[in-house]
Amino acid sequence: MGALSWVSMVTVVRKSALPTPAEVPERLRDAALAAASISLREPRLPDFPVFFTDSMQIIEPAVAFLHEHAIRRAHTNDTVRTYAEILFDWFDTLEQSSIAWDDADGADLVAYRNRMLTQASTHTGRPYAVRTINHRVRGVLRFYDWAVRSGWLRASPLAAKSTDFVVPHRDRWRSGRRPERSIFLLRQFESLPQPLNPAQARELLAELAAPYDLMARWQLYTGLRVSELLRLTVHDILKHKTARRSRVAATHHTIRLMRKGRKQGYVIASESLFTETDAYIELHRAAWLHRSFRRSAGQGESQLFVGPRGDKVSKNTYQQVVRLAAERCGFAATTHQLRATFACMMLARLEQIAKSGEPINPLLVVKVLMGHEHIDTTDRYLRAIAVDTHVLADVLESLLPTEVGQ
Repeated sequence: MGALSWVSMVTVVRKSALPTPAEVPERLRDAALAAASISLREPRLPDFPVFFTDSMQIIEPAVAFLHEHAIRRAHTNDTVRTYAEILFDWFDTLEQSSIAWDDADGADLVAYRNRMLTQASTHTGRPYAVRTINHRVRGVLRFYDWAVRSGWLRASPLAAKSTDFVVPHRDRWRSGRRPERSIFLLRQFESLPQPLNPAQARELLAELAAPYDLMARWQLYTGLRVSELLRLTVHDILKHKTARRSRVAATHHTIRLMRKGRKQGYVIASESLFTETDAYIELHRAAWLHRSFRRSAGQGESQLFVGPRGDKVSKNTYQQVVRLAAERCGFAATTHQLRATFACMMLARLEQIAKSGEPINPLLVVKVLMGHEHIDTTDRYLRAIAVDTHVLADVLESLLPTEVGQ
């Protein structure tokens, strides 16, 4: 690809809602009225991304790909956002190097992959993880497979089966999954979850300000993903309030919600967590929304977690706040580690109960609580318990010689 300056050339314009006749000049009101009366078979929702080149030409295949996944296949907003980020980075890379998208070949994809190996992310400033690089490469390959199937291309080297190699059957049997066969992917080793120890969890919660401390508690006590946490609404909490008051000495309550992949599921939250959330709704949240209304900058939102300015807490903001708070505490932590901590602690406790004779399957219980689709995903947490770094550290410390020369 050659040396690149990496000044963004591809532009993304978000689709907005059509203006009402009262919002346009008088000479355009008839057109606005007529536009509002047109019914579309597959209308794109507001905020749908539309890609433009540096010369402001629509990148039609990218838009069509996102349209199919967002409208026809009804993927979640997170999935469409991920595809959009991958396509933006890929098309921007091609345009930086003056390469037409339909002329891209394996050498271009390898250069794109290698650039991520040698350069830090412009978004985070940190090196790309191998998992992220492979994820983007898979997204590009998936796009070209779709382009050939959909008739945008007659053929493409990036969609050819010749780019694959055969994996022996015994390797598939050992892994338990069908491995990714593309030669463009980097070798990736499985990493076990790294839960926080109790002292780190307490220190992190004490360092976080509202509402992020409460959000972290929800992840630590229920195992919610960040996307699921941000989908919680005030109604999810208040609808349990009457039922909670009518129950006698209830310690835990169930919240039904939509999990990853539009699967219906539930989490179990403690009464103390509900009590903390009630206080947050009545004090912090109400004050922040009232202040935003006074400044004419806020809207009444149903989302449970809002920031001090009354706007919705975004995924990126929450993740960054947790990461920076952990750095101030002297260790590294991510929002996913909060979820991993719940899983490992729950699994360890259930293992103890099962060994005492209770007829339960700890893996299946945690699988349901975590919203996992496959049991082998949950099994990673069981292996993480077996290789607990904190326990190993104590063992290694005891093996060190106490005297010089011993």
